[in-house]
Amino acid sequence: MSLGTRKLTALFQGQSPKVKYHNGTLLSGNIPINLYWYGSFTPAQRSIIIDFIASLSSPPLQGQPSVAKWWSTINNYYALAQPNNAGTTTLSLSLGNQILDNSYSLGKSLTRDQIQQLASKGAQNNAIVVVLTSADVSVERFCLDSCGTHGSENNKLVYIWVGNSQTLCPGLCAWPFHQPISGPQNPPLVPPNGDVGCDGMVINLASLLAGAITNPYGNGVYQGQAEAPLEAASACPGDFGKDAYPGFPGNLLVDPTSGGCYNAVGANGRKFLVPALFDPSTSSCSTLV
Repeated sequence: MSLGTRKLTALFQGQSPKVKYHNGTLLSGNIPINLYWYGSFTPAQRSIIIDFIASLSSPPLQGQPSVAKWWSTINNYYALAQPNNAGTTTLSLSLGNQILDNSYSLGKSLTRDQIQQLASKGAQNNAIVVVLTSADVSVERFCLDSCGTHGSENNKLVYIWVGNSQTLCPGLCAWPFHQPISGPQNPPLVPPNGDVGCDGMVINLASLLAGAITNPYGNGVYQGQAEAPLEAASACPGDFGKDAYPGFPGNLLVDPTSGGCYNAVGANGRKFLVPALFDPSTSSCSTLV
């Protein structure tokens, strides 16, 4: 079952209405993130994604906006879902197992069912499986109406798929590191890790991970219709920093050496651009800068 999706060219639309709890399960406890690398990824590309996963629980650097601080907004979703147990629910994410499928075992054109099939190969109790497809792999509806998705199987396996869009549709799925296919044509930002495709994947993965945790089975916390839910990050489209508006991601930090734009620092001092998260405690989109 496919649930939330992410399209990176979604433009900033101002503050969203309140999210609603739909009486289902939110994921909690110690959760490993298993990575299934499908296709051709360089060690440098893999390290970007791996460092992002590690950053979710890394101690914040003094004086720096951290990925862990950004992720802490998710804690407010448990207070919404379980007000009588506010502050007692714990969530800890860590890097789990990895599978390298650089032989393209199912070919270079995949269906959504095949994505779920790949995810099941990485299944493990209480784990989220993230299927990452390389830039030369097309996936059903990729570049048409989504850049990635999260879903579940039998209310057990929770999985995420994220595609590298650098070759196929950077104007759709790598914004703001590429000019969008429509809308205001502002100059693209320099990606913080020098990789348009993988830095775009981080944004997508961050958004879908927030949705998978807070709405894993379609009856968690979201606003709108269950068939097209606005979740923790997708409720704040196009918002990455203060003063965001359509076509402008907001005021961000800039690395003085590389010129890369970012709003969070994580493991090994690596810089990332992460999307705003809707904070149910304030009914507003929250960013670090």
